[in-house]
Amino acid sequence: MPSNAVYAGANDLPQTLALFPLPGALLLPRGQIPLNIFEPRYIAMIDSALAGSRLIGMIQPDPSVAERIGLPNVYSVGCAGRITQFAETGDGRYLLQLTGIARFRIIEELGSETPFRRAKVDFSAFADDLVAGRGEDEVDRTGLLSALRNFSDANRVPIDWASIEQAPNEALVNALSMMSPYGIREKQALLEAATLKARADMLIAITEMELARKDGDDEPRLQ
Repeated sequence: MPSNAVYAGANDLPQTLALFPLPGALLLPRGQIPLNIFEPRYIAMIDSALAGSRLIGMIQPDPSVAERIGLPNVYSVGCAGRITQFAETGDGRYLLQLTGIARFRIIEELGSETPFRRAKVDFSAFADDLVAGRGEDEVDRTGLLSALRNFSDANRVPIDWASIEQAPNEALVNALSMMSPYGIREKQALLEAATLKARADMLIAITEMELARKDGDDEPRLQ
């Protein structure tokens, strides 16, 4: 889903974002993720985003750090998503589609002036996220497709290979990372990968390790 907004550089993005902590939800640049919003604080978050930049910060809770004041601690790196589809359900919910724009690093979390969490953020380390297709030529596409085929065979997961073959490398790597059934730590590592090639290599390695583990005990351990 294309966005009407054009972000030429990190300076075009806001310095503060609403945070939406959601375990296991991975958003990457130019990827899409559907959301069903029903909690009052997140309804307020979406109302605020629609009245402003239309951006929210998708971020994962950090399971290695204890909660503070009843709120989960979160990783320092997330991905800003722009609301590119929006519908009201009539029963108090919002159905959204977010399109990934760029990753950000939290500088500091701001005070609780709103029912949802907000943070001062910095996009400068991830300016390349705004360049579609950056690093595609370096991706080991053959290795990635081989790992996908092995995963499909081992787990009897049907794959639309015609669509896979037509997908450009960036869309393929990011879509497979977002759809992968792995746990919070693995998905965070995929999010923080420095380059598209590094993300693809990491996805291959994680998949191969999980397949080897499954072969050893016949029990998948993807979480």
